[in-house]
Amino acid sequence: MVRIVQDETILTGYLNVRRLKIERDGGIVSTLEVESHGEAVALLPYDAGRRCALTVRLFRAPVFVVSGDAYLEEACAGMIDAGEDAAQAVRREAGEELGLECRAPLEPLGRVWSSAGVSTERVSLFLVRYSAAERSGPGGGAVGENEGITVVERSLRSLLADVENARIPDHKLLTLVLGLRLRHPELFDEDVRPWRAIMS
Repeated sequence: MVRIVQDETILTGYLNVRRLKIERDGGIVSTLEVESHGEAVALLPYDAGRRCALTVRLFRAPVFVVSGDAYLEEACAGMIDAGEDAAQAVRREAGEELGLECRAPLEPLGRVWSSAGVSTERVSLFLVRYSAAERSGPGGGAVGENEGITVVERSLRSLLADVENARIPDHKLLTLVLGLRLRHPELFDEDVRPWRAIMS
């Protein structure tokens, strides 16, 4: 049996942090801090005909502080806004970040904890087919948020090579590429072209 003995909010804002005293089996009591900021979504759109996928590259302050790397390549992702479900949120994020109108059915891959030791965030992961005609805008992020997102189109073979050589540091992108490889292995048979930045 597990129960919360004490629950104190120690920070409120974009991030909310609670300090909990938890009693577990055997009378063991632990003090833990839990961060909450909402639920999230992530998406890997793939073009089956051209054997490529869309990712994003952007600045991440924690990555820069720890590693010195200014930019991180990631899966398109974002938070679920109030009144949205995961499918609505991921379609909105695709429009904002990638300039992509997702017309094909979404392929749910799972719902995973981001960092279960400290955060309540769960990420709903999706794959979706797209074609070049569905890119109706430049992407780059929501107006006014100054995200500085660069849209990148990568061949599936180059993404898989980065997986095989441990060169993908974003867990969302890593999981989505592996999921796509598992569900659609035929798409990885041939390398069509290397990645390139899409100029808006």
